Amino acid sequence: MSYPKRTAALASAAALAGSAVLLAAPAAHADVVDVNYRCQTPIGVKSAVSPIDIKGVRSGGGYKITMSWQKGVSSSPVELGKGAMTPSATIRLAGADSGTLAVSGPANAAAIPANTPIKISDLSGTYTPRKTGKVTFTAATLTIKALGTTTTCAPTNSPKPSLTLDVTAAGGSSSGGGSSSSSGGSSSGGSSSGGQLPQTGPADSAVALGTLGGTVLLAGAAGALWLTRRGQTAARR
Repeated sequence: MSYPKRTAALASAAALAGSAVLLAAPAAHADVVDVNYRCQTPIGVKSAVSPIDIKGVRSGGGYKITMSWQKGVSSSPVELGKGAMTPSATIRLAGADSGTLAVSGPANAAAIPANTPIKISDLSGTYTPRKTGKVTFTAATLTIKALGTTTTCAPTNSPKPSLTLDVTAAGGSSSGGGSSSSSGGSSSGGSSSGGQLPQTGPADSAVALGTLGGTVLLAGAAGALWLTRRGQTAARR
């Protein structure tokens, strides 16, 4: 094989190796899951089905978890004025970690008419991994407080997880049993694109692997340059 062809082959192989390393970076898996809620309200039992979307974004040493409802649940026999309704929920953890994560959000930004399905704003909380491995996030209990009353909605269809994250605990402890509970933080309301995979990490792993891929590419290019110069020297001789 001539030196120019060998140089091109080495450069192509290095580029492919770098791409393969980047493609191997771990990614999160998310599904929009239909949850059948049974709500115990002050005026009786109500039922509703809502697709639930849970997303995770790397934030410092943990993840910001956001839970979104794509349809309204429950209703009120009277109008709920602006700021009259406050939602919160829990998310069940399973896999490498276990327990529940509390998520919360702002009160309703606009009045909710009577006998209208209540649209829940996006709820969020911070999850800090205690174990390393795959952790699933599944919709659990929803709580709605309004006008001095409390409505509790629980899933009745054993929904599957809405999100799976590959996480690393601080200190790199191995996977295993143990419970985890994190307090929720408020988040401004907003819409959610249900079919879209979350932009999750581990971001640090992706950066590290991307750097490794770049190193492989540079090493291939350096080798190609060395062979080219060697060929030119041999030609002069």
